[in-house]
Amino acid sequence: MGEQESIEEILELAIAREAEAYKLYMDLSKRTATPMTRKMFEDLAQEELEHKAKLELEVLKRGKVLLPSKFNLSDYRTSDGPKVDMDYRDILVGAIQKEKISFRLYVDLAAAVEDGESHEVLLSLAEEEAKHKLRFEIEYDNLTAGGKQESF
Repeated sequence: MGEQESIEEILELAIAREAEAYKLYMDLSKRTATPMTRKMFEDLAQEELEHKAKLELEVLKRGKVLLPSKFNLSDYRTSDGPKVDMDYRDILVGAIQKEKISFRLYVDLAAAVEDGESHEVLLSLAEEEAKHKLRFEIEYDNLTAGGKQESF
């Protein structure tokens, strides 16, 4: 198991993950040939920026809001996240995994904070990540059912 980390360090990891997701989705939006898929990636990128801002606010509240609980950073890392040189099907599978881990991260953080407002913010972020995962799962189902392949 990895070294135990504080909630503050986990929040910083989450901020970095949201920034990475933003960059990835923007890169993918520029590479896709389908306007609808481009819009989907652009929308997801914008939502990731909003998540990052909410997390940064939580970090600013650090000290009076967060408990000194410990987490394993390795529980929230993805080894095979989506990369821009993957085919569309692999990108969707990687994105589904990333959103699943992000959902779990925010649920775990929500359970560890004592401030009610922070708890609600983190649960809201968890809900958003669950919606992202569902969007990717629907896109994956449509891709596999229809045999279509997004062109990059």
